[in-house]
Amino acid sequence: MISSIDAQSLLDFWFGKPTDPEYGLPRSPWFQKSETFDAEMRDRFLGLYEQVCAKGVDLEAIATPQQALALLLLFDQVPRNCFRDRPEAFATDPLALAIANHCLVQGWDQQLLPVQRWFVYLPLEHSENLADQDRAVALFEALGDDPIHTGAIAYAHQHHEIIARFGRFPHRNEILGRSSTPEELAFLQQPGSRF
Repeated sequence: MISSIDAQSLLDFWFGKPTDPEYGLPRSPWFQKSETFDAEMRDRFLGLYEQVCAKGVDLEAIATPQQALALLLLFDQVPRNCFRDRPEAFATDPLALAIANHCLVQGWDQQLLPVQRWFVYLPLEHSENLADQDRAVALFEALGDDPIHTGAIAYAHQHHEIIARFGRFPHRNEILGRSSTPEELAFLQQPGSRF
């Protein structure tokens, strides 16, 4: 399990500290490809990721919304940065999805800042299961019409449309050693087909 010190360190890195003027707002590095940011993630959190993976996670031992949020970042976002364009980027998606569902059952998402809720809902959005995609869209839409959520809601719909159409994310095929259909190959030539 993740210690409270490690959890807070990850949360502070990702969201900033509560005293920061832009705390509670989206941050530009989150969804942009940057080797600099990826390297910083590896330097700071790859060891923690490997340590917690080796120990495993007991869902019932997760004690707080903040601990759950840190674990979600650790298993959903950290590998995407540390292992970009490699199969390991998606290796802990099932665990992140289990933690997200546990968090939702507990109602813990409602105890977090709206922008922090994105990272509870993202494992559903990253799933190649249409029911998870349906739920992700509903949860993102429930954030309301504050302009800071507009992009996140649009991305939820975009992910949903891809899974509804293909049943999987075609941009992962090459990374995961899956063969692409002609329709998927044509789709991958379009702008915005990769995340």
